[in-house]
Amino acid sequence: MDAAPVRRAELFLAGRRLSYLDFGPATGRPLLALHGHFSEGLGFAALAAELGPEWRVIAPDQRGNGESDRAADYSREGYVADAVALLDHLGVPSAVVLGHSMGAKNAYHLAARHPDRVSALVNIDDPVVVSDTGPSGIAFCLDWPQRAPTREALLAGLGDAAPMVADRLREEPDGSWRLPFVPADVVASDLGVRGDHWPVWLGSDCPALLVHGRTSFLVSTELAREMAERRPHTRRAELDAGHFIPTEDPEGLAKAVRDFLGTLG
Repeated sequence: MDAAPVRRAELFLAGRRLSYLDFGPATGRPLLALHGHFSEGLGFAALAAELGPEWRVIAPDQRGNGESDRAADYSREGYVADAVALLDHLGVPSAVVLGHSMGAKNAYHLAARHPDRVSALVNIDDPVVVSDTGPSGIAFCLDWPQRAPTREALLAGLGDAAPMVADRLREEPDGSWRLPFVPADVVASDLGVRGDHWPVWLGSDCPALLVHGRTSFLVSTELAREMAERRPHTRRAELDAGHFIPTEDPEGLAKAVRDFLGTLG
C-alpha cells in the first residue's frame, strides 16, 4: 500500500505547541489516532496508508513527545483536553478515536467525558486495571542517555533499548542528537495511568473494538474477554502478537481495524 499523503501542522495551547500529522484527504472520515509511550504520531503511518483514502487519520504527537512541547502535567485530564482542542482546531465535531496502550486509555477517557465527540472507539491492548503500587513499570528509561554528540553515540548509550526509539531520534541545530521525549515525563505519564479504569471503560456505549495480543504482558485473553463482554457494543480481535501490536503485526491490526470500521454507519 502506498504511503498516505501527510501534512505536519501544529496548534498552540496557552503557548505550548501541539504538533500533529494529518494523513489526507480532508474529505475522508476522521479518525483520531493516539500513540502510546515511547512513540509518536508517525507510528500510525502504515495504518493510515491501509485506511486511506476513505479515512482521514489525524495523529498528534501527544504532549511531551515527538515535535510537541513538554507540558506541566501528564494527567488524563490534560491529554483529553489536548484531544478536544485538536478536534476543535480542525473543525471535527466527532471522530472515531483509536489508541494504543496509554493512547487507548486517553481514547476511552475521551469517550466517557465527551461522548458526543467520539463516534466509535478502538482500544489497542490497553488494560482497565493497572497496579497502583510500586514504581513505574517503565522507570528503566530514567537510565537512558537523553542526548549525545552523535546519533551513533546515543544509540550506543541506549544499548538494548536502542531499537525502541532508533527511528525517532532528533538531531539538534548544533549537530547533537536527543531522545524524542524526556524520560522523567514518560514515567510521570505512566504513573498517571495507575488504578482501576473499569468505570471509565464502561462509561461510554459507542461501538468499540478491543484489539489485544495473544502474548501481551498487559492484556491477557481472559481480561480481554471480560472487557468486551461487560461493555455494550464491543467487539474483540485477538492477534498473534505481544503488546506492541502496531509494529509486531501491522497487517493484522490494519485488517482488524478496517473490518471494524466497515461495520459503522
